[in-house]
Amino acid sequence: MASLTNLLTSRDRVFSEFFAQFAATTVRAATLLDKMLEHYPERREELLAQIIECEGEGDTILHGIRARLNATFVTPIDREDILELGSAFDDIIDFAEETADYLVIYGIEAPMESAQRLSKVLLAATKALEKAVPSVRDFSDASAAIYEVHRLENEGDRISRDAIASLFHNGIDPMVVIRWKDVYERMEQAIDACEHAADVIDEIIIKNA
Repeated sequence: MASLTNLLTSRDRVFSEFFAQFAATTVRAATLLDKMLEHYPERREELLAQIIECEGEGDTILHGIRARLNATFVTPIDREDILELGSAFDDIIDFAEETADYLVIYGIEAPMESAQRLSKVLLAATKALEKAVPSVRDFSDASAAIYEVHRLENEGDRISRDAIASLFHNGIDPMVVIRWKDVYERMEQAIDACEHAADVIDEIIIKNA
């Protein structure tokens, strides 16, 4: 019969694998969005389809986490923390997918430089999160990666704020203003979701270290 320690270790590994998969899928979605904006409008439908695939993968992982929680009596960390971190990762992918979807649905002809800068910030934030995820398992120090996510979120806020302000100050067509405001807001929400995920990781480490 397996010992309690072995059972806990096994459960720990399962949830750690879920989070590792989520982090990798999040980085992939951000990479595809960055590529979409960098080379826009080339391959936009193809890249959108791939981002939508990432969104589906995220939903599948979150479903797996919820199913595992329902089947597990004792979890390695608080159940609400597991679910909150999974939901935060899912939000990042959802907002990235919405951004890509808006670019195509709104018939955007060329990307704004600010949108390209925001996609770089989002990609960097997802990569920093991926570095922090292993600490959810062993509660090791992830302060450098978490700090980087916060720094990037502040940078994203500045870029988004300036970009939206410029839409109203440059005599741009009102319909174009509305479309780009939606795009900027979704990108900012994706970056904010990265910060939320980083905060959850930080809380998990503090509570369990």
